[in-house]
Amino acid sequence: MTTEAIEHARTDDDVRACFLLFRELRPFLDEETFLSRWRRQREERYELVYVRDGDGQIVAAAGFREMTTMAWGHVLYLDDLIALPSHRGRGLGSLLLRFLQDETVRRGCDQLHLDTGYTRHAAHRSYLRNGFDIVCHHMAWEPPADSRG
Repeated sequence: MTTEAIEHARTDDDVRACFLLFRELRPFLDEETFLSRWRRQREERYELVYVRDGDGQIVAAAGFREMTTMAWGHVLYLDDLIALPSHRGRGLGSLLLRFLQDETVRRGCDQLHLDTGYTRHAAHRSYLRNGFDIVCHHMAWEPPADSRG
């Protein structure tokens, strides 16, 4: 399979078709929240691409955005990368990563960045095999629940 097999989600229907796949990665999202977040993120330059199998089922996807930061400069940032469990190990993640690496170059970005869960060892191996380096630790802080609006 080549990167020509990758399709861009451009409409609400395209995004809805990706929902069950994304539930694998983000099980806390319901369909309406997923669609609402995609609409908002799209305003922030988020893009969603996906791959279908021979039966037309969406089996892998990547969500990413182009941005500029003080630390990294002009980068492509990979927010989401997922394949159906039944289709893992078939090179779909690597296919999407190659597409994103090509996009990084095509768009004139300095780097391609991503965060990954610290226990996702298979994902770490895949990223390293695909030319990524471990360059930082990502930290997060949440305000107390009663202080959020």
